[in-house]
Amino acid sequence: MERLDTTFAALSDPTRRAILARLATGEATVMELARPFPMSQPAISRHLRVLQEAGLITRRIEGATRPCRLVPGGIAEIDQWLGLLRKALEANYDRLDKILAAETKARKKGKRR
Repeated sequence: MERLDTTFAALSDPTRRAILARLATGEATVMELARPFPMSQPAISRHLRVLQEAGLITRRIEGATRPCRLVPGGIAEIDQWLGLLRKALEANYDRLDKILAAETKARKKGKRR
């Protein structure tokens, strides 16, 4: 769960979510990622470090540039956790459907008498 906490903490910032959205379209350098934001390159680098520590992106050194890209499966743990929640909700809705169906059936029986 600690990794999940780190990932959610990284995703809590709108700038980091925007960076991930940009990287979803393909690899980009730090300067390319910094361009649309009204902040310094070092501030963007700090955001990138948080994303990297959360296992969401990877950076490599290519000469003077540091291209970033999404880590395949970086959000897999979140997806698994959300899947567990979806299953629990579906089970709750199924139980509710059965209760409502039973009540509807009982009401219809009561009206026929």
